[in-house]
Amino acid sequence: MTEVRNPVDARVTRAIALVWREAELLDRKDYAAWQELYADDGIYVVPIDRDAEEFDDVLNMVYDDRRMRRLRVNRMTEGYAIAAVDSAVTVRTVSRFTTTSVSDAEVSLRAAQVLVAYKRGTHDLWAADVDYTVRLGPEDTLARKVVRLVNSDDAVPAAGFLL
Repeated sequence: MTEVRNPVDARVTRAIALVWREAELLDRKDYAAWQELYADDGIYVVPIDRDAEEFDDVLNMVYDDRRMRRLRVNRMTEGYAIAAVDSAVTVRTVSRFTTTSVSDAEVSLRAAQVLVAYKRGTHDLWAADVDYTVRLGPEDTLARKVVRLVNSDDAVPAAGFLL
């Protein structure tokens, strides 16, 4: 992986701002606004194999295109769903950004995410390396988000929130 090291590049700053906005929306459980951050062809993936680069023909915990993101959000926000009822309060930190590619059209980043979820008197910790591809335009959008949990090949309990 070739690293591009210019954190003051305005394109990189825009991409990081979008990633932080996504984290804020997820912690506020504003899933309707969260969906709008994604490009129409954007994907959200939580692979089981941390080293996977292609996700179409392997087993993933989550592999959501636009339709699946909409369905997932509907389950979490409408009617009675175990994912929505008594859902955890979350606080996430996204940091340690490394820029892997930059063009006038896209910025690819790698970051660390630590998510603390609190539910029924218990704190759970989720840690991951996250790859982002941000498509730049009048409205910057997420073209790709891959959440590589540090314990992805262990038994991972169901989460009533998005990573």
